[in-house]
Amino acid sequence: MAVIIGTDPHKRSTTIEVIYSAGHVLAVGRYATDTVDYAEILTAGSRFANRVWAVQGCNGISRHLAHRLVHDGETVVDVPVKLSVQVRVFATGNGRKTEPVDAHSTAVSCRARRRARSRGSANLITE
Repeated sequence: MAVIIGTDPHKRSTTIEVIYSAGHVLAVGRYATDTVDYAEILTAGSRFANRVWAVQGCNGISRHLAHRLVHDGETVVDVPVKLSVQVRVFATGNGRKTEPVDAHSTAVSCRARRRARSRGSANLITE
């Protein structure tokens, strides 16, 4: 079963949500950004053999998380912030911003995108 792990990284925490291709939520979690919690993020993701990490805006605050994941051999998809925001606004009707909603909209945005181009690292896909 292919899963997408949507992330909402911040300076002090990262929220993740795991969905599979039909969009059903399999897991949710919030982690600090230290080394111990990063290991827990990897452990949470490793429960699913066929996975892709959807990281919102890999050129901004999310860069550190994206680089760590790629370094550890994970496949990372850069989801543009504008796309994620559009999904959130249309899904909720009001655009309210919370970490779980952002992680979900990032995962759904990744799932909805069909054309991904590879740039730079073989494990980092930008859209």
